Amino acid sequence: MLKSYKYRIYPSDEQKEQLQCFFGVARLVYNLGLETKSNAYDSKQVNLSNYDLIKQLPELRKEYDFIKDCPSQVLQQSLFNLDKAYKNFFKSKGKFPKYKNKYSKQSIKFNQNYKILFKDNKVKLPKIDTLINVIYDREFKGIPKSVTLSKTTTNKYFISILVDNKVDLPKKKRITKRTSVGIDLGIKDLVITSDNIIYKNKNFFKSQQRRLRIEQRSLSRKQKNSKNRDKQKLKVALLCERIRNQRKYYLHSISTELVRNYNTIIIENLAVSNMVKNRKLSKAISDMGWRELRTMLEYKCNWYGKNLVVIDIFYPSSKLCSNCGTRKDNLKLSDRTYSCDSCKISIDRDLNASLNIKKQGLVTILQSLK
Repeated sequence: MLKSYKYRIYPSDEQKEQLQCFFGVARLVYNLGLETKSNAYDSKQVNLSNYDLIKQLPELRKEYDFIKDCPSQVLQQSLFNLDKAYKNFFKSKGKFPKYKNKYSKQSIKFNQNYKILFKDNKVKLPKIDTLINVIYDREFKGIPKSVTLSKTTTNKYFISILVDNKVDLPKKKRITKRTSVGIDLGIKDLVITSDNIIYKNKNFFKSQQRRLRIEQRSLSRKQKNSKNRDKQKLKVALLCERIRNQRKYYLHSISTELVRNYNTIIIENLAVSNMVKNRKLSKAISDMGWRELRTMLEYKCNWYGKNLVVIDIFYPSSKLCSNCGTRKDNLKLSDRTYSCDSCKISIDRDLNASLNIKKQGLVTILQSLK
């Protein structure tokens, strides 16, 4: 089983300069590769492969001497990432690759010639003579497969170590009605389970929106390429990072609690990219982190042998009565209570949806077993 462990590192000023050189070279190779692939396809209708671009690296080293200072595996990995982005675009799994710039998050990957030193709290990277300080808050057992070094927009450095712990994924738990739960994702409340457990929406972005607006306005007034602008830009980045960290911590706590308490979790397949096109709700939906929560549930269910069932996107969970199954097409978004005209039941709208999601998920499982 592959697991990734992330640690913060503290390079010296000299090491930062070397890493900055690595980031710049990897960015240059990525952008040149993107330009080459685009021009070849536009002019000759030829789709250059990743290996065609790698063959051009020796000529590139002759043209730019400073490329020799960067490990060759970093350059090749940069082209691998470009090729993967291209394939994801043609498979409709992402947008067309964009040119990288030095102001966004930077990352490079090492597949070999690195050393993890737990006892000394150090890490050895290729073509960097001195050891880099690391805070190992936990040790791992297994074989390191690769090391990804990243720098955030707030000038913080991290390494992410991909480890093969030689442990097989556990078998999936038995699916029963009693150990299953349906969850409905909402805006008023983030998660509503079929057991009527509610996880409130903390509104992390909304709570910091006024302060963020002030800092961004101050940034817009600063003179370009000035030191004051760089300082203000860092303030904005730190505030955005704080919001992301708060949201991520909250989603981790929710997903971990759900995976621990239930053997089967049933969710809806939400088209978030289409939902955010609604101007009135786009900001609130983006602040929820629905896609991130689903990603956490997916890999945590694999780790602990739990089941994650995703029902069809077109299933009308909110419009069906969870008691008798009657469909109510005239249900409005403002109706927070579901009142059935047939069985006369009155129930919270989100709880009703989560109960329907659980029922439909169990039906989907039975159909797949036939």
